[in-house]
Amino acid sequence: MAPIKPFSITTSLLMMIFIITTMTVISQTSSKQSNQSTLVFYLHDVANGPNATVAQIIGINGKVWSYHTWGTLFMVDDPITLTPDQYAVQVGRAQGTISVASLDGSNVIIVLSLVFNNVQYNGSTLEIQGASRQRENYRELTVVSGTGRFRFAKGYVVFETVSYEPTTTRAVIRLTVTLSQNNI
Repeated sequence: MAPIKPFSITTSLLMMIFIITTMTVISQTSSKQSNQSTLVFYLHDVANGPNATVAQIIGINGKVWSYHTWGTLFMVDDPITLTPDQYAVQVGRAQGTISVASLDGSNVIIVLSLVFNNVQYNGSTLEIQGASRQRENYRELTVVSGTGRFRFAKGYVVFETVSYEPTTTRAVIRLTVTLSQNNI
């Protein structure tokens, strides 16, 4: 039987460095996952009538301007609340543009600022951008930035239609915002 050789100082140091490096990587991975925050808001969208929050502003001459007609551009100024109730206290506004970008009318490009006016996030914004497959109930877009409490925010937002009333053209859309940032 061969005698057991003690570890050299170099071997011991290398093992310690390996263990510390592994623990640091695991620790950083865990802290990145715990650094995510999820916020839920409700967007209230009205397309017609005296209280409309969406307006068609331009389209292709000779074509009907609609959510399904390529080339139609809309401006949006929808209230945002913490519940789906249309009479709930507003925490901000969703302001921006929606443009029908696909020839078949299935995709729109959304450029939207969530502008907050509630006590917790007053003056802050979240900037959302991306293609929305409007015929699907679950639509994921990118959070590209933010200001104030959301400065340097990155993440994604899921748009889910909670309700739509065709006679009043009122829609309630749940926005589930997942952010990966330090300053919420």
